[in-house]
Amino acid sequence: MDPAFLPKLFDPFAQEDATTTNRYGGSGLGMAITKNMVDLMGGQIDVESEKGRGTTFTVHIPLKKATHVTDAPEAETPVLTLAGLHMLIAEDMALNAEILTDLLEMEDVTSEWAENGRRAVEMFEGSAPGHFSAILMDMRMPVMDGLAATRAIRALDRPDAATIPIIALTANAFEEDVRQCLQAGMNAHLSKPVEMDQLKAALRREASIASLN
Repeated sequence: MDPAFLPKLFDPFAQEDATTTNRYGGSGLGMAITKNMVDLMGGQIDVESEKGRGTTFTVHIPLKKATHVTDAPEAETPVLTLAGLHMLIAEDMALNAEILTDLLEMEDVTSEWAENGRRAVEMFEGSAPGHFSAILMDMRMPVMDGLAATRAIRALDRPDAATIPIIALTANAFEEDVRQCLQAGMNAHLSKPVEMDQLKAALRREASIASLN
């Protein structure tokens, strides 16, 4: 561009050659908008041009040095573990009991299986105090259901009968089912299929399981 045209370059629709034979058109609004944006940021735009060789634009914008902010470390969430516990599983469906056993083994938890509520009562009554860390009690079982088995265990004359956590495992998640479980003496109610994180949280609330972290 001709040096004489440079002062007009940032005017809207400026043209160096205003004749009807001009092949290159004008600056349109682009250069005017660019200069306004640079001005708003407190900067400066300079241009150098030599006709037939090219044009150089230089933009200077004052920027503040960024201050590096170190995020405060988040409090670590305590890891819940069931490792080392020994459970009594009361479940009439062998496949369900096998799946739950496998899930517990993945958490380093051992278990014993009772195929109905009456057998669960017998196994608990015949064990030494503290042998079982908790009881996972299915609600619907033949011979004796989970509610009756829980009442029978709570009525036993032994020190851990009143304190051992009994967790209901059932497909029924209605409010009435939860109420019946708690009234029978259960500590918590979990829906099937069992989520291990929920089971950990339920057992973690029971202060009697001292080996939980």
